[in-house]
Amino acid sequence: MLQQYQKIMVAVDGSNEAELAFQKAVNIAKRNEASLLLVHVIDTRAFQDVNSFDSMLADQATELAKQSLSDYKENAKNSGVEQVETVIEYGSPKLIVAKQIPQDKDVDLIILGATGLNAVERLFIGSVSEYVTRNASCDVLIVRTDVENKRIYSEDE
Repeated sequence: MLQQYQKIMVAVDGSNEAELAFQKAVNIAKRNEASLLLVHVIDTRAFQDVNSFDSMLADQATELAKQSLSDYKENAKNSGVEQVETVIEYGSPKLIVAKQIPQDKDVDLIILGATGLNAVERLFIGSVSEYVTRNASCDVLIVRTDVENKRIYSEDE
């Protein structure tokens, strides 16, 4: 018997990798007749470097995330996914994507784009996808190819 997913979560951040993950998530959700949860996490650590924290930065990030998620949701619905939900969270993307949202929303598949970080950056920073793969309690799919399973190469490869 084939695995049938009920709730698929895809993290989107506007990157090309996230776009590939979204496209695959839509296809998998349609095949499984699953609901799709579109998630954007605003990393609040990015605002800690600003000497005089301006709430306008957080407000702008939130507005951009809302618009982006709205576009993704419309695209998913137009592609035939019937149940689409969006979530914006604030904090550490690693923890929120790996643990908090899957637990709160009963997610059984997480889909993420592969990171664009090089080996040195991963050593010091670590990638969200690596952390999620190691710590999530459900299945995780790391997307490196388009919907036709063709590798998309960046200009620097």
